[in-house]
Amino acid sequence: MASHRSEIKLSVRELDVLALIVEGQSNVQIAIQLLISVNTVKTHVNSIYNKLGLSNRVQVATFALRSHLAGLFHSKEGYEER
Repeated sequence: MASHRSEIKLSVRELDVLALIVEGQSNVQIAIQLLISVNTVKTHVNSIYNKLGLSNRVQVATFALRSHLAGLFHSKEGYEER
């Protein structure tokens, strides 16, 4: 598992998906919100699992909260700290 925030190399879209996972949204809900297919969401989720060395949504959400990744939100200008 990535242990330091600077080691995490998630794309902007993966961060979008990660934030929605933390909110407890399903793949279908994420797809609707981001206007992408469910298969694309699954691809992003699997990429997040691989990059973080994790295997499920609970682990991903816990990691995001503990590493303060969940403190990021998407605005029109980009990602900012809350």
